Amino acid sequence: MEGGTIFSYIKQLQRSVFTTYELAAVSGKSLSATTQALNFLKKEGIVFKIYRGVWSENTNERISPYAALQFLFPRQRAYVSFLSALHIYGIIEQIPQVITVASLTHSKTINTKIGVFCVHRIQPLFFGGFGWYKGSGSFLIAEPEKALIDCLYLSARRKKQFGYFPELEFPK
Repeated sequence: MEGGTIFSYIKQLQRSVFTTYELAAVSGKSLSATTQALNFLKKEGIVFKIYRGVWSENTNERISPYAALQFLFPRQRAYVSFLSALHIYGIIEQIPQVITVASLTHSKTINTKIGVFCVHRIQPLFFGGFGWYKGSGSFLIAEPEKALIDCLYLSARRKKQFGYFPELEFPK
């Protein structure tokens, strides 16, 4: 089985989300050979494609969409902010339908197998106030105050988004 050796390299990474590029680097195989092996494993139901070049192992556990965030923006920093961050911190109860992300890249929506990411461009001078999430998972997230400021920043811009908050609760 050609994919068997690739599967052992997937296990070596010890992560639920990985990329074709890093698997090729670890295995020493070409990108083409790695892609073919991953497509074989996909047909066998062992892995699934999250997004272009981003993969995960098929397990019974639900993959957190936040785990894929750093792989969706390999050349650009991005952090969870806006309503998504406010929900994670318990400041708003409503569960956002999309994961809202701040980045220096162009605004866009990224549809993946594990979630929809709505990327909002933030000016470089305003890009900051975030750190690594302290709960489960490893992703960048805005501090609670910065997430609220990001919402107000976008509400004052052309899109007029996040101008209304049905409920805000600031835990102690």
